[in-house]
Amino acid sequence: MKEMKIIPVILLSLFVLLSDVSAEETLLWRDCVKEAKAGHPDLLSAMEKIKQAKASKEITRSAYLPQLDFDASEVTTKNASFGASGSSVELVSASSSKSNRSTTYQFEVSAQQLLFDGFKTSFDLSSDERSIRASKYYYDVISSDIRLRLRTAYVNLLSVQEYLKVTQEIEARRRQTLELVKLRYEGGREHRGSLMTSEANLTQAIYDVAQASRSVFIYQRQLTKELGRSKFDLMRVEGELEVKDRVRMLPNFENIAETNPLLQQLIAQKEAAQFGLKSAYANFFPQIYANGTAGNTGKRWFPDKNEYSIGTSITFPIFDGGDRIATAQKAKGVLGQSQADERSGRDGVIFTLANTWTLLQNAIDAVEVQRKVLEAAQERAKISSAEYAIGLLSYDNWIIIEDNLVSAKKAYINARNASLVAEANWVQAKGGTLDYDQE
Repeated sequence: MKEMKIIPVILLSLFVLLSDVSAEETLLWRDCVKEAKAGHPDLLSAMEKIKQAKASKEITRSAYLPQLDFDASEVTTKNASFGASGSSVELVSASSSKSNRSTTYQFEVSAQQLLFDGFKTSFDLSSDERSIRASKYYYDVISSDIRLRLRTAYVNLLSVQEYLKVTQEIEARRRQTLELVKLRYEGGREHRGSLMTSEANLTQAIYDVAQASRSVFIYQRQLTKELGRSKFDLMRVEGELEVKDRVRMLPNFENIAETNPLLQQLIAQKEAAQFGLKSAYANFFPQIYANGTAGNTGKRWFPDKNEYSIGTSITFPIFDGGDRIATAQKAKGVLGQSQADERSGRDGVIFTLANTWTLLQNAIDAVEVQRKVLEAAQERAKISSAEYAIGLLSYDNWIIIEDNLVSAKKAYINARNASLVAEANWVQAKGGTLDYDQE
């Protein structure tokens, strides 16, 4: 029976030892931020979105520039004569028909310059500029979301590393308790129920160590993902489980919300929609172009007959099946939607700021409470252990104090973890990106 209990402990200790040896890489928070900024796929995707928006603006800008075309052609024509016989008409055979071939060579360069389009292109450019701005704010939103996930993964790994140490300490303490109870049981001063309870407590402690070890592996995986790595490596992180951004004074959430990248993105999208509506209305104006062509034509190559033309053209659709009206109505709907999105986004950001700030304050206070509880539990456990050893305290009372100490140690680690996660959520609510810690 003893061997069955010792073997899992040996295997588990070997697993933890090998993990420590293999975990050659140690990361600080600044290392994690630097790596995520350089290679996280979500950031790379957001950057490509900015490039697409800039390219769209250049496509729109091209309407302001002259449109040049070059055309070259070689045209061969064949004329055939027809003969009449009596009252019928028949085609004379190819050999006897009067036919000739002629070839015409031609090349020309044509140019077209937009003179007026109801300022549609100008409005489209302004809309594209706001779209670029919105894509940049979208990049900041993605960066803020990545920071939250990265910080959470970092804190989880940091906390579970500390939790693993605590569970190992608890296991060692439970083992000492079992040895003491076993001696008293063998001496006839303790009953079998106390011995079995101590054995069960040790089994629980061994399980907690195993669970913490597996959690280390899972949180290493989580951190690997948020770093943007494609290959998994064992790692450990270093840092302090202390909240730095406490913000104990009630802030002005409305002012903070105005700098949030999500809200700024919605504002830019609304402004783009405003110019989009103006562009749709510009479709009701005529389009005026300056046109010109120059080229040569002739019966042989190189054609020597010069031709050119210069003029203006105006285009004004009389009836388009209601396309322009429908386009304007659609643009008006897009604007209305973007205005509603901005309002909803502002309200949501303000509430999220208030909520995350409140949760952060509660989490900070909870850490202080658990710190006091742990200090009291440690002092009581110290006194009760001495009293039990000399027979002044019963096992039932002593084990309750020991259980309270175990619970207090676990609760303190969990409270510190929760406070750091609450801090990460508060920073994300403010719009803090991966550059937040370098500002």
